[in-house]
Amino acid sequence: MNELDQKLIAAFDGKVLRKDLLHRIKKGTNVPTFVLEFLLARFCASDDQAEMDSGMEAVLASLQDNYVKPDEANAAQSKVATKGKHRFIDKVHVRYVEKEKRHWAALENFNSQRIAIGEKFYRDNDRLLEGGIWAEVTLMHNPIEDDDYAFYIEDLRPIQISRFDFSRYMEGRKAFTRDEWIAVILRTVGLEPTKLSQRVKMHFIARLAALVEPNYNYIELGPRGTGKSYFFSEFSPYATLISGGQATKSALFYNNARRKVGLVGFWDTIAFDEVGGIKVKDPDTIQIMKDFMANGRFSRGVEVIADASLSFVGNFDLSIQQVVNSDRYDLFQPLPAEFDLAIMDRFAAYIPGWEMPKNSSDFLTSNYGFITDYLAEAFHYQFKHTNRYEEVTKRIRLGQAIEGRDEKGIKKTVCAFLKILHPTDAPTDEEFEEYVAYATECRRRVKEQMNKRKPDDEFAKINLSYFDASGAEVLVFCPESKDALATQEPARRNLNVGAGQASQAKEAAPAAQQAPAKLEPATPAVPAIAKEAIAPPVVPELKEQHFSIMYGDIGYSYESILGPYLVGAKEVTIEDPYIRLQHQIQNFVRFCETILHAGSVKHIKLVTGYDDNTQLTDIAEKLDELKQSLLDMDVELEVKLNPNLHDREIRLDNGWVIKIGRGLDFYQKPAGWFEVGVSDLSLRKCLETKVDIFRG
Repeated sequence: MNELDQKLIAAFDGKVLRKDLLHRIKKGTNVPTFVLEFLLARFCASDDQAEMDSGMEAVLASLQDNYVKPDEANAAQSKVATKGKHRFIDKVHVRYVEKEKRHWAALENFNSQRIAIGEKFYRDNDRLLEGGIWAEVTLMHNPIEDDDYAFYIEDLRPIQISRFDFSRYMEGRKAFTRDEWIAVILRTVGLEPTKLSQRVKMHFIARLAALVEPNYNYIELGPRGTGKSYFFSEFSPYATLISGGQATKSALFYNNARRKVGLVGFWDTIAFDEVGGIKVKDPDTIQIMKDFMANGRFSRGVEVIADASLSFVGNFDLSIQQVVNSDRYDLFQPLPAEFDLAIMDRFAAYIPGWEMPKNSSDFLTSNYGFITDYLAEAFHYQFKHTNRYEEVTKRIRLGQAIEGRDEKGIKKTVCAFLKILHPTDAPTDEEFEEYVAYATECRRRVKEQMNKRKPDDEFAKINLSYFDASGAEVLVFCPESKDALATQEPARRNLNVGAGQASQAKEAAPAAQQAPAKLEPATPAVPAIAKEAIAPPVVPELKEQHFSIMYGDIGYSYESILGPYLVGAKEVTIEDPYIRLQHQIQNFVRFCETILHAGSVKHIKLVTGYDDNTQLTDIAEKLDELKQSLLDMDVELEVKLNPNLHDREIRLDNGWVIKIGRGLDFYQKPAGWFEVGVSDLSLRKCLETKVDIFRG
């Protein structure tokens, strides 16, 4: 042990462990770091080598016996059934099934969606219902044949420290200098600080900002393999990682159908991994995100206030130097098109991920650091209970180029640094100025890129500055773009005015408002062909259609027949007596997917029939499953079962009526499930039928 190790053990005995122990077992399992360290802290909380070796064997044995791999689910179920009960380490989710009016638990690697769970467990742990939590779970086998479940949860203990004393944490911090504390923080996340520059250390501390500061939004783009998402998937049980896919307003913010707050109400930090791949179908999602990022509140019929911070991380595949010296590209290039300037302006900081080292064993530490969960609890406490904004406001002095969102972003970044590095007291002037300079640089990076995108001067005040303790103004630059003229003085895009109009506008403007002549060349007229190129596309007028589909035809899908007529519809009613057999219900699922692609429908009403009570039960169970999945997409499915129904008709509330002679079941059954047309209906052969589309 070196001097810092001894100091850390003396100040935080029982709350630290040697990090090379984690590295030794981490590579062989996909269990999160805070779960492994929970076990290491239980069995290896000692500095005696023999006890550590014995503890490591106990940890490995515990993982071998209690952690289930996905391909071992059947064996795990058999073990519970044979023994009567068994304890597992797994991530537990709980869902409410509306039809049954009860909650069911599921273990991620146990492969059972119907594990009975007592109310006290999900009442005491809200996050079981939103994203799930890692826990030690004792599962019991249920021998009663009349019950509709085979397993139930006897005991559940979240893998988190049960008690956290913040005053004890603050007292221990006093024993360390600022630089020593940075080393402790970095060793806690597994890194060896002696192998990192001071600037890279600041980047790593900045990654933690969203875990301590409420409603803090930042972005980090950089090459692959630099650990951008590690902090949110591994480091803290109070953070959740959304990996690509669709970001729906129901999942993130509020589900109107269920009247329930989304992820922002349950997590300290929500991180969007691979942000460039996010698909946003509903424009409302972006608008709500803007409102939430601005002030931590939004309205969806009800006013919702939440503290969650949003972190956006992703890959950047272009050359940084080429981008900053380009008039066409900027450092926000990987973001999805839906992320407009209003979203970007709400980023408090842009961390330069391209400066981070690639993951390598060379940077891993073998020294002592906090048990990860202990530091996560310290951060969670400060997230919920401490506010350093007023302290920063009294002490900081910013330059005239700093505007509203610049000031808020810089101050919140500094607040985060104070919470992480100075939880007990104030930093020195030199330390405080280091944080202010870093925060200002990260905000300038945001503003420079917005200024490149905007055709006018709305974000032109990019020369952000602050005043040091001596009263001198310090102008801050981003190192990658300091000498890049394309970023510092971006060329403005041509506006749709002629040269004469531009000249008249220039003469009419007061002299004080005019920029130097070299920045105001006459704007050439836009050629006629360019005007045509940017004209909005002509949407063809929808007309009534009457046509026949012949036996064996291909090229007909729900999308091609109905897609254009669904635009703008809010409600769809389907009357079809034959949504009862397996393949017919699967066709109806595909029809619902077509409706979701339209993006505007919020209510689907299905009226269908059945043959007998046995079939009725089967239909109801399958449609209830579909109903639940549609609710997650903020669409409500209403089902009415009528055994006397005969007519087939689809009615849209925008006035269109679609009649298909055979209803939705106009496809031939495939000869096998491994032929073309099984998944893509446009390639499947049809049965003979007529289609009529008309105004109702």
